[in-house]
Amino acid sequence: QVQLVESGGGLVQPGGSLRLSCIASGTILRINDMGWYRQAPGKQRELVAQLISGSSTNYADSVKGRFTISRDNAKNTIFLQMNNLTPADTAVYYCNANVNLPSDMRGEFWGLGTQVTVSS
Repeated sequence: QVQLVESGGGLVQPGGSLRLSCIASGTILRINDMGWYRQAPGKQRELVAQLISGSSTNYADSVKGRFTISRDNAKNTIFLQMNNLTPADTAVYYCNANVNLPSDMRGEFWGLGTQVTVSS
């Protein structure tokens, strides 16, 4: 069983910053890709930032230059530093991971999400 647990969301004023964390636990042999998605009310879930094979990064155009994804391999944890937040960034942020499991299995897992609200 693999679990992803997000933390760090909250209410912040426009122009402010937040740092999200996601810890992966369970019987994980290897984490391939990890990333952050978000879903605003009435909208589809969208990719925010992704770490591919632990090194390459991929960002949504709307967050480039403001958000930074990073990873602590030793702790199976990824972070999302979000700066210069705007109301358009308001959403539930979800952690996602593609991992190698025992018995040559692979799986994709999601966290339950953490709410980020940007409002004055």
